[in-house]
This record gives sequence, C-alpha cells and structure tokens, in this order.
Amino acid sequence: MKAAVVSSFGTTPRYQDFTLPTPAGNELVVDVLAAGLHPRVLSQANGSHYTSTGELPLVPGIDGVGRDAEGNMRYFILPDTTLGSMAEQTIIDARRSILLPPGTSPVLVAAAMNPAMSSWVALRRRITFTPGQKILILGATGSAGQLAVQVAKLFDASHIIAAGRDTEKLEGLRRLGATDVVALDSDQLAKVAADVDVVIDYLWGTPATAAMTAVVTGRTDRGKPLSWVQIGSITGATAQIPSAALRACRMQIVGSGQGSVDTRDILAELPLIAAAITDGSLSVDAEAVPLTDVEQVWDRALSSERRIVITPRP
Repeated sequence: MKAAVVSSFGTTPRYQDFTLPTPAGNELVVDVLAAGLHPRVLSQANGSHYTSTGELPLVPGIDGVGRDAEGNMRYFILPDTTLGSMAEQTIIDARRSILLPPGTSPVLVAAAMNPAMSSWVALRRRITFTPGQKILILGATGSAGQLAVQVAKLFDASHIIAAGRDTEKLEGLRRLGATDVVALDSDQLAKVAADVDVVIDYLWGTPATAAMTAVVTGRTDRGKPLSWVQIGSITGATAQIPSAALRACRMQIVGSGQGSVDTRDILAELPLIAAAITDGSLSVDAEAVPLTDVEQVWDRALSSERRIVITPRP
C-alpha cells in the first residue's frame, strides 16, 4: 500500500510503499478516508513528542476516519505505533474507535475531533466545570483555541475570554462565542481575566508565566478556586512558576493530554464531540489534501490558516 513514510527525523515524509502488518486480536484493517495533520502529528514525525520511542521508519498520524470491512465508518484513535493513519490502510483497535452515523463528513471529523477533544476532555474529565463559570483561553487564535471558545460556549460558560497575539484573529473570535478578547501582552489581561474560574493554556513558557502573574495579581477574591489546565506548549516546554502565585490564591495546576486521561474516559466523550461537529456546534476550517501531495503540504501545516486533512482515498 501507499503511505506517508518518515525514514529520518527532521525530514519530510515521503509518499511511498509501506507494508501493512497482519492484524491480531481486536485489531481491524480499515481503509483510511481522512487523517488530520495536527501539530501533535508534526511532533510525532520529527521525534520531539514526549511519547516518541525513536523507532523508524514510521507512518505519521494519530487518529482518523476509516471504513471497515463491513462498510462501517469509524473514527479511531491510534496507540503509540509506527503505523499511523496517513496511509491507504491502517490497523486499529476496535475498542479505541466509535461508529459514525451515515452522512458524517470524514474530513470535518478528522479535522476537528483532535483539537476539539483537548478542551472538551479537559473540562469534562480533568476538572469539575459547571455552567456559569468564567474561562480564560490562552492561545485562542489557533485551531484548538478557536474550538475551545466554541466548547466553552457549548458548556454554558458565562464569560469566555480569548487571549492571543493576533489582534485581528482575536476580534473574529467574538462571533464564535468569546465575550472578551485581549492581547497577551496587554495591561488589560489582569483586569479582564482576574476573576476567572478556569484557564485553558495552550501556550506554557514565558507567556503562561506572565499571564499567571497577571491573573493572580488582579484577583479580587484570592480564596475563589482557580483551575489552570495545561494542554499545549506552543511557546515553550517549560515555564517558571512564581512560588508566590501558588501561595497567594487558591489555584490548582493540572495537565490534560495523553496519559493524564484514561482512554476509556476519552472514548466516552467522542460520540458527543462527533455529534457537535456534525450539527455545526463545533466548526473548523478544513482543507482536504490527497495523500499523494503529502510532501508538498507538510511544511506549511503549522502556518496554514486551515486544518489540513490528508485523504488517502478519493
């Protein structure tokens, strides 16, 4: 079969032949219909993700939509494997997949499920979030951040504060549900976000440290619980956390991602996320690209305004 194949970390995957292993146990062979080119896939392919084993060659791709031998369309999440979803076929564990109803768009699900899952699962499985609470989203202008705004609206947050660097994109988030927008380096951050209940952090690094200092400093009720949920590290793998921030207010810092949430808990949320994507409650701008063009599209994935989806089959 044909696949996108990484033979050396730091190089672009090549469109070439790859041998499909023999499935075993609960495994199924599926024809891949769509696979999202997420930032997580890029880190998988360059060997920088914390789950990387360094094993090569590998086919990138961590999830996707495929069709099984019975004709069922499935959204699937792959384990850490060298056989990812950017291939004409892949092997999935049926227990790590959900059936999708007829008429579901494979491209939209492949584009939106992974980035939407990050904030959805964080709010549903990592903390206790209740309708009416206030949320600050750091890194709100990226695909995951934009979906986090929509997820917060869907979960009936009373205030949704979107923070980022691109002021033009920030203003556009108002139509997705943001009640306030603020630049990361603005003096207004401390005022606008002082009394939030939850921070969804896709940034980490120096911006997270600055935002944490601003939020804690501006807090009017230091005894009000604050949940800081660390999801991404776009601006740095480490952050200097002021000890005073942890002592000066009732704050908990938790992570949400692969390993911190049980796979069964993630799977339980997937049908609800898929339904929200299908009915338009969650939307993402997707660009479908044939597998044959994976080499040409790979390097622009991070800078693209649209979530790129690889489509191995017409």
